Amino acid sequence: MGKLICTVCHNRFSLEEKIWKCPCGGLLDIEFHPTFPIDKIKQRKPTMWRYREAIPIAVDSNIVSFDEGFTPLIPMDFAGKTVLIKQDHLFPTGSYKDRGASVLVSKMKELGIKKAVEDSSGNAGCAIAAYCAQARIDCRIFVPEETSPGKLAQIQWYGAQLNKIPGSREDTGRAVLKAAENDYYASHSWNPFFFQGTKTFAFEVCEQLGWKSPDSVIVPVGNGTLLLGAYLGFGELLKAGIIQLIPKFIGIQSVHCAPLFQAFQKGSSRVPQIDKKDTLAEGIAIAEPIRGEQILDAVRKSKGEWIAVDDSDIKRALAHLCRKGFYVEPTSAATIAGVLEYLKKAEKDEIIVSGLTGHGLKATEKMLKLLSEA
Repeated sequence: MGKLICTVCHNRFSLEEKIWKCPCGGLLDIEFHPTFPIDKIKQRKPTMWRYREAIPIAVDSNIVSFDEGFTPLIPMDFAGKTVLIKQDHLFPTGSYKDRGASVLVSKMKELGIKKAVEDSSGNAGCAIAAYCAQARIDCRIFVPEETSPGKLAQIQWYGAQLNKIPGSREDTGRAVLKAAENDYYASHSWNPFFFQGTKTFAFEVCEQLGWKSPDSVIVPVGNGTLLLGAYLGFGELLKAGIIQLIPKFIGIQSVHCAPLFQAFQKGSSRVPQIDKKDTLAEGIAIAEPIRGEQILDAVRKSKGEWIAVDDSDIKRALAHLCRKGFYVEPTSAATIAGVLEYLKKAEKDEIIVSGLTGHGLKATEKMLKLLSEA
């Protein structure tokens, strides 16, 4: 079925062990050999679980799902250039994080986990809380004190215990690590099963393009859950002989919190310490991404690049999207601001895929504030 492998000491563990990191402290990845029976896949329901043989859950009865996934991939015009946009803001909890939550919580159910903790700037906490509610697993969600009230309400309505932590996003991360000494850590950055869900983004895009790869994929990057998942997914499709190349990955960060962009600019493989400032794109305001080196490596190997956008760019992109009828949170608009920048140098016939990652209803207070300022 597969193995957990430490990225530091390279020890291997069974997928049935209740661990989220190696005893040496290293990050865990999953060694797993997926298959893609395309004829069977085509006959299944249009959900992310149509790729059942590519997801390392042993028993179907353990799957925790709201029939999520297979979100629309639609062409959108930007100044005469077409970009294919994946509408992952249409997931049950309003963000793409449901991909990872569905697989991770399914594995938690399979492992017999009864209590879990998670830290989040909002969306991942909402997703883990929702799927834990479905699986009847008690969970505590740790969030920065300044998290959007709409997301806090959502987490609490799912029945999760909310822990608001004063200080930075990094302070929240340190607080949850203490809690994780006793309860299973349902982390969207530490726990490798989360990426086994976000990789389905790649599977869906590939199928929606007629089992082909796009030339470029543009995604927002904080902890890198979507970028690393999609990179993993396209890599598995490449190994299976379904596609011929992995697309270029373009990572989008806010200039106010851009450690990975800065590392790229310096030609470094290590994440630098930065002076983090407030940004509209709260969902990607991660100064110390746990898997930072892996993220940088993925973008480099794909021959991709990084783009940093300002809050003024984000506001313009948000207005542009809303005028087209897409109501998304500012973090999603940051991605589109990056798309607009990338299009200035894109090849004429380049097939570009990006996505809307979070719904605007999750950030109502922020959206109202932007209206009043305008």
